[in-house]
Amino acid sequence: MVDFNSTSFHPATFQLTGFPGQEAAHHWISIPFCVVYITAIVGNCTVLCIIWAERRLHQPMYLFLCMLSVNDLGMSLSTLPTVLGIFCFDVTDVAFDACLAQMFFIHSFSFMESGILLAMSFDRFVAICNPLRYAAILTNPRIVRIGLAVVIKSTSMLLPFPFLIKWLPICKGNVLSHPYCLHSDMMRLACADTTVNNIYGLFATLVTYGLDSVFIILSYVKILRTVFNIASYEQRLMALNTCVSHICAVLLFYVPIIAVAVMHRFGKSAPRLVQILLSYACLFVPPVLNPIVYSVKTKEIRKGISRIFSRDFL
Repeated sequence: MVDFNSTSFHPATFQLTGFPGQEAAHHWISIPFCVVYITAIVGNCTVLCIIWAERRLHQPMYLFLCMLSVNDLGMSLSTLPTVLGIFCFDVTDVAFDACLAQMFFIHSFSFMESGILLAMSFDRFVAICNPLRYAAILTNPRIVRIGLAVVIKSTSMLLPFPFLIKWLPICKGNVLSHPYCLHSDMMRLACADTTVNNIYGLFATLVTYGLDSVFIILSYVKILRTVFNIASYEQRLMALNTCVSHICAVLLFYVPIIAVAVMHRFGKSAPRLVQILLSYACLFVPPVLNPIVYSVKTKEIRKGISRIFSRDFL
């Protein structure tokens, strides 16, 4: 029996879902999730510690990387309580207001990641297309303002979401489709008109993911035009090599999102397991792989990791 609040017609709790039909194996499934969280937290903390300790890395490119790592930590910590609660301790219930808070943080960190990737593309654009003014354009105060703008824009875009959900009567049950709370998942349980939610959700998505991805593409169009005008093949290769890590981060973030959007639009008959795994990929792949990509492709980060391990074994 679903327990509803008498005043607001909301369930007192939502029931989260892991892998339907695999409840007996949840303790085994928790092992890869624990590995994912440990990898994400340790990897991003390592990147932050290396950049913090090395003063010569206090440059725009690495400061933006710090923002990305902090954001990835925030995303991991937002989903960790409920995901490990389900798979490790079989705790499936989450309070209504706690679910709203988790939804707000998950979507906010996702929007912020998009904005940070756009800022990083601007960094690469200035570094390659206008290198002589790089230090003058991307000063520390300006980087701070860019970071604050990303945070303010993302949180302000997400601020109406909890209120839009709270205004809806939830009467189609209280079972969500994931081990965490998402706006679309909560909205489908409403027994009222959700047109406003749908329109505002689409607007927020287009303004954030849509505009950010367009500006990232335009930045790389300008970067490629500048690179191909460089006479030396070695210099062209060197310039492009500085963008590889960022391109990988963009693909790791946007490809799962596009895949989920395509799945919802055209692949509704796809196996439930595929839909669940794609949803997980949106939230878990970037925090886990971003620090690995930057550690492998960025020489300074790689050297910092080597110094840490060499000190530990001496």
